[in-house]
Amino acid sequence: MHKMVWFWVIICIFVAKMQNDCSKECIEVMKIKNFFAKFVSPFLLLNLLAMFIVVLVLLFGINYQLEAYTHHGEGIEIPNLYGMDVDEAADKLQAMNLSVEVTDTGYVKTMDANCILVQMPGAGTKVKEGRTVYVTINSTTSPRLKIPDIIDNSSYREAQARLTAVGFLLGEPKVIDGERDWVYGLIVDGRDMHNGDMVSIESPLTLVIGNGTTEDEDADDMVLDVPETEGGEEDEFYEIVE
Repeated sequence: MHKMVWFWVIICIFVAKMQNDCSKECIEVMKIKNFFAKFVSPFLLLNLLAMFIVVLVLLFGINYQLEAYTHHGEGIEIPNLYGMDVDEAADKLQAMNLSVEVTDTGYVKTMDANCILVQMPGAGTKVKEGRTVYVTINSTTSPRLKIPDIIDNSSYREAQARLTAVGFLLGEPKVIDGERDWVYGLIVDGRDMHNGDMVSIESPLTLVIGNGTTEDEDADDMVLDVPETEGGEEDEFYEIVE
């Protein structure tokens, strides 16, 4: 009988202990739920949503203001000016509230003088009003280049290579007595030129070169024939050296 009483006493103590432990665990769980409940409360969620909306509105507003200020996506499309006379191009751009400025000249023989060869910005580019278009125009005259140091300083082959590399046009050479293929002179439009002279690249150059015959060799071949005298004796031949 006493054993049964002690058994039920122990059971009651064990149940009470278990109930106490469960109560503590439930309290801890409730604390954690309350902690997270504060972060997921409707009030906090509404505040976060309102902040997110405000940020979006600010971003869209700033972007709109920038586009309105810079006229993003708007502009005047630059026309193709290639081959157009520079004065005609200036009038056309002025009507579009643009301007033109000549920054350089080039030379294309097949194109008219003062026509536009290069433009910057290129055709199709959109720019703001008042923008300047920079152009390179065709020169009214062919460019002039300096004759390199070839006269009495190079062979015909070397002179050919140097002149054509620069851009000069070469005609048939003029051959005179002298060391073979040595350059003795240069003729342009009937005038004798010198090293360093400026010549148009459209004017053909005529090189004056030697044919391999020198004056000394010609002089060695020259002799004077003297007729026979009355006595039948022949006079000696005399070599004439100039």
